[in-house]
Amino acid sequence: MLLGIIKENAPGEFRVSMTPETVKKLVKTGLQVLVEQDAGIAAGYPNSDYEAAGATLADTATILKCDLVTRVRKPTPNEIEKMKRGAVLISFLEPYRQDGTLEKLAEVGVSAFAMEAIPRTSRAQSMDALSSQANIAGYRAVLEAAAQYPRFFPVMMTSAGSAKAVQVAILGAGVAGLQAIATARRLGARVEAFDVRPETREQIESLGAKFMDLQLGEEGTGHGGYAKALSEDAQQRQQAALAERLKKMDVVISTANIPGRRAPVLITEDAVKGMRAGSVIIDLAAENGGNCPLTESGKVVKKYGVTLVGHTNYPALVPGDSSSFYGKNIANLLGLMWKAAESGTAHQLKIDLTDDILEASLVTHGGEVRFGKPKSTHAVATASQPTAAAAQ
Repeated sequence: MLLGIIKENAPGEFRVSMTPETVKKLVKTGLQVLVEQDAGIAAGYPNSDYEAAGATLADTATILKCDLVTRVRKPTPNEIEKMKRGAVLISFLEPYRQDGTLEKLAEVGVSAFAMEAIPRTSRAQSMDALSSQANIAGYRAVLEAAAQYPRFFPVMMTSAGSAKAVQVAILGAGVAGLQAIATARRLGARVEAFDVRPETREQIESLGAKFMDLQLGEEGTGHGGYAKALSEDAQQRQQAALAERLKKMDVVISTANIPGRRAPVLITEDAVKGMRAGSVIIDLAAENGGNCPLTESGKVVKKYGVTLVGHTNYPALVPGDSSSFYGKNIANLLGLMWKAAESGTAHQLKIDLTDDILEASLVTHGGEVRFGKPKSTHAVATASQPTAAAAQ
């Protein structure tokens, strides 16, 4: 069975879906691995490393015709048309955007797994690419803030005088937010953090930050570890309370996102006006509308004396480790499908829809779009049949 690793072509994307380390392990299971020429160069993985791991270099057209294709970013319509009917695709697919990608994949008969749809359960942790990449985003966001802020982060004592530690606010204590807290603290910043989920207080304080208790009158604990949207009244109270708190902050890193919805506005224009000159806002929700309405996606702008950073792909700025983590996430997911039926037998690819992780992340299968539809409408009988790719 052929597994193809494609070279990413989206602007600013430097990651690769699998590293030589992961390839070496998969080759040992009997997979034939093809890697597009120079697929890992931008992430620091040369062609020779892939060849040493047992992979064969190939061109784009050959990769797209593989039984199994892995990638970081979703394919274009033109790429989908060139894929093999019955193939399996594993990638970030942005299924909430409803841009026709899933419909096109179903039309050509591709069984596609969206890495965003991996459930946040204990069993699925090793496959949770959203978390592995958010962890890196939180780290890199703090480094970006330190680069943009015109002063030191830690207390600095010099013969010319001393500098106070920077005051950092982290909004949202998910994976990215918690890593941002830890990184900012390592750099010597004084950190306060806020989240609508009260259970995050202990996590925030365990990292040495102060929890912002804004007294909103309601909490935002949702399903699967995510926050839920607050009522309109609570949102207004939140915005007003944050506007007051942010007047004392030098750096704000905002991470609040709700899957499938526009990012909530946490930092209003009036709040930005009230911040200190030279302050920095890192808006990790920039691609999804932004937690600040003044943020411009993909740009760094200055408004009212405040620098707003709207970068949309922080993991790609640390491509070596981001690729390593992501490749392991995919390999662990693939391990649920690519395995021996019995001890000593050859590996086969089989999509078992009775497996909760596969069932949740499989967004197209059998010529149908499964994402967003009741899973009970799909007969379990299809789970016992190997995919067309497995039959090759």
